[in-house]
Amino acid sequence: MAEYDVIIIGGGPAGLTAALYTSRKKLKTLIISIDIGGQTLLTDNIENYPGFDSIPGPELMAKFQSQATKFGAEVIMGETNNVTKLDDKTFEVELSNGEKYIGKTVIVASGKTARKIGVPGEDKFMGRGVSTCATCDAAFFKDKTVVVIGGGNSAFEATELLTKFAKKIYLVHHTDKFRADEITVDKIKDMAKVEIITFSKINEINGDKVVESVNIENLESGNVDEIKVDGVFIEIGYELQTDWIKELVKRNEMNELVIDDRCNTSQKGIFAAGDVTTVPYKQTIISAGEGAKAGLEAYKYISGGSIAIDWK
Repeated sequence: MAEYDVIIIGGGPAGLTAALYTSRKKLKTLIISIDIGGQTLLTDNIENYPGFDSIPGPELMAKFQSQATKFGAEVIMGETNNVTKLDDKTFEVELSNGEKYIGKTVIVASGKTARKIGVPGEDKFMGRGVSTCATCDAAFFKDKTVVVIGGGNSAFEATELLTKFAKKIYLVHHTDKFRADEITVDKIKDMAKVEIITFSKINEINGDKVVESVNIENLESGNVDEIKVDGVFIEIGYELQTDWIKELVKRNEMNELVIDDRCNTSQKGIFAAGDVTTVPYKQTIISAGEGAKAGLEAYKYISGGSIAIDWK
């Protein structure tokens, strides 16, 4: 089995940035991921990443990968199935295909996956009118009509943000009971731009090259209406697949890995960064910063803790 100083699980902003830092420290680094870019790949245009007025998510992630591999980081495409602690100094990472790798440290940066509604057009128009991140994409819908799907805080907060840009927002939920805070619900109900449609669901997203309309089914009558919209925001939460490491590190009730302010988990030698952790604000730039911290902490750990804080 190949042995590494650092094995990074996840190839999104956090994982790639961690790899950039560890590989520049001359640590033998391996990235294991099911994709390169993570959730940032789904963003067609990013305007809030410093240094770029505007850049497509895939292009930004390609730059991340290029920098990391330039300094020697290796990349293997695969899904992590299990992490085992072999002894006080090494961990074994097993992939779903049975391949195994040994690392002195592990950085978990596997991210999160947005829940889908599973309807025709959802995947086709992802990044072309369909979004799972209003914070990322709301500004692209200035003076346009959009629909938000969901009934929790994320859906209502997305709706509130969209009122600053869109001319009309439909909020669609399958019941008339909302999980969002009552004060937020009351605020949205009073907004002239917002129309709340209850006991309904989206059953198809239509368009040619971009989103043009949605079919909304009334769950009580069975009637289906087509509504012209320019964008669809799916705000029904995210899934975190972290069962494969639950025996080694502490998680919270949402399966996020609990970390301290330096990306240490409850298990010495295992660090975590980005959307998979308890850090709030799941944004590309925040994940990148957390990845840098995790990479430096892994370097400090391997060096025996003798590395001084750089500003002292």
